[in-house]
Amino acid sequence: MEKSRIDKQFEFCLEADKEKFIKRQTYLSDGINKENDAEHAWHMAVMCILLSEYANDKIDLLKTVSMILIHDIVEIDAGDTYAYDDEGKKTQRMREERAADRIFGLLPDDQKDKLRALWEEFEAGQTPEAKFARTIDNIQPTMLNSATDGKMWSERNIKLRQILSRNKNTSDGSKKLWDYSYHNFILPNIVKGRIKDE
Repeated sequence: MEKSRIDKQFEFCLEADKEKFIKRQTYLSDGINKENDAEHAWHMAVMCILLSEYANDKIDLLKTVSMILIHDIVEIDAGDTYAYDDEGKKTQRMREERAADRIFGLLPDDQKDKLRALWEEFEAGQTPEAKFARTIDNIQPTMLNSATDGKMWSERNIKLRQILSRNKNTSDGSKKLWDYSYHNFILPNIVKGRIKDE
């Protein structure tokens, strides 16, 4: 028997709870615990609401927040791929597409198509909303890394060139936020030796 619309919606809602179990590499501001994907998405959504005035282009705030809230849901199946894990990145897209098929497939067709399209838009990073969402996605962990006195950067021996490569498109969503992040989060950690400038 075909599941009802509301049954499918609640199945997806319960599945989304699993995002709370996906651990990321970024420490929370206490420098002890690491955040999970749900905490990351919630924190990004709050930041987006507060900082959207600095977007390079006018954005649809609800669309951008919606995109942020679902952008990592595929990691329920695919797992988190650490920002500087070059090996993991080789299979990331394949793993995440398979996960998107299954997870968004739980929803009624109209919502499946809508959320899948939002996820694809975020991944492509071409629209003003996607560019800004990706800016926040890069700046949020940078802020937390700085708040922990560069703990993760230091532990992983992260180099400035790696950070700059990861952030090569961060200014596309907000030049102002990228400049702020660079001068307030990254540069002080270069000075302190937490980020290696080679």
